This record gives sequence, structure tokens and C-alpha cells, in this order.
Amino acid sequence: MSGQQLEKHRLYVDEVGNSDLGASENPNHRYLSLTGVAISLSHVRDVLHPSLESLKQRFFHSHPDEPVILHRKELVNKRHPFEALRDPRVETAFNSELLQLLRELEYMVITVVIDKLEHKRKYTVWQIDPYHYCLRVLVERFVRWLDERNAVGDVMAESRGGKEDRRLKDSFVRVVREGTGPVPAELISQRLTSCQLKVESKRSNIVGLQLADMIAHPSQRATMARHFKEELPQNFGGRIAEILEDRKYRCSPGGKIEGWGRKWLP
Repeated sequence: MSGQQLEKHRLYVDEVGNSDLGASENPNHRYLSLTGVAISLSHVRDVLHPSLESLKQRFFHSHPDEPVILHRKELVNKRHPFEALRDPRVETAFNSELLQLLRELEYMVITVVIDKLEHKRKYTVWQIDPYHYCLRVLVERFVRWLDERNAVGDVMAESRGGKEDRRLKDSFVRVVREGTGPVPAELISQRLTSCQLKVESKRSNIVGLQLADMIAHPSQRATMARHFKEELPQNFGGRIAEILEDRKYRCSPGGKIEGWGRKWLP
């Protein structure tokens, strides 16, 4: 099978929370999630990149030499370079355009949430790093999705720092070479074009990582809400979650999201 003849997708990964098991007793640090946003590289080039750059230029005067990097926390708090959002009219217009873009773009979302406290209680001996555990589950579902479409792809994550990046890359290589049990190594190597995890800094102007950053927190909140039988949050993040549930999460042939586009661990 030649990967060059198949459509190639990239899974852009963003995290919410931290992987420190020692902090799991703290309610504010109990949960970690990884969200992967899969997009064809042709769609990134032809649609996502020009659309997002246009949005940033019109609202925040982004320049090719000094591009504005979309970051959810700074957007929410209207920090530099997003001061324009302090004007309610500008904020309303930006939010409307961003939601429209999230509806129209062609992408697929998978979110994995781990309850670190339950993980620690359940596995008193086997306590794989929560981030690596979530990444393995994410890769399983991405590979299956690629296989369903007879497509290929690779994975890119946001940098977490030198030593952490090295550990994460090593873990990714093991997943590819050894498989995961439910997904054999042969299928993973057939569908992934590289056994190396691509890692980029948030400072890099990678539009796929910026899109994942916009989606990751609302998707984590939606996953938690549905797990605890609650309604979606009544805020802007909840509106993003509605779009994801309507048309963007990976689903079973029967339209089921849980276990397919959203996975709760352990």
C-alpha cells in the first residue's frame, strides 16, 4: 500500500490539565484530557490556514512577520494581543465568525479524559503516566478512523518541554512498534506515515494546533458533563461543544459518540 496515493490527515493534539498523579487529590487537578483534531493536510493548506489567518488579521492585525497565535486563555481574558475583544461589539463579531468557522471546517474530534484519582485507586501497581495512557487511547481511535477511510496520517502535539517531549516521543514510538492490544502494530504502521511524534511549540504558527487549542477545553467540559449526566455549559464553550456533538466527533455507524469520539478513563 502506497501512502502517497492515499489522503493524508494530521491529528493535532492539545491537553487540558496535567499528568501529575500526586495532584489528583486536588479537585482542580483531578482530570486530564487530550483532544485530537484530525484534518486532511490539503484542507489545512487550502481552507484552514487562509481562513484562520484572515480572521486573525481582521480582528487582531496579525502580520506574516509577527503572526498572532490564537490561545484560548488569552482570548478569554482579553489579554494582549486580544485587547480588541474588550469592546463587546468586537467580541460578539469575533465569536460569531469563530463559531461559523468551526461549523464549516472539515475535521474530526476525539477527546480522552482520565480521572487521575480513580486511576490511582484502581491501579495500585500498574500506574502508567496518565498523559501517555490518554495518548495511546487517542492513537487507537485515530488509526481506526484512518482505516475506515483507507487513509493515512501522522500525529502532532504541543511541546511540553525538553525532557517531557523526549519521554512522550519515546512512548509514541513504543505504541507504534508494539501496538496497543485492541489495535495491532501492523495496522498502526500501515496507517501512520511516521513512528515519530511531531512536537511543535505553541509559539509556532501551526494553525492545526491553534484549532485544537480552541476546541480542547470545551470538549473536556462536554465530556465531563455527559459523563456525569449533566447539560452542556451555558456559555461560549458550550456553544462550541454543541457544534462538536452535532457534526464533528468521531461516531459509531449508528451515531454513538461515547467510546468513539469521547472516551472516559479508567
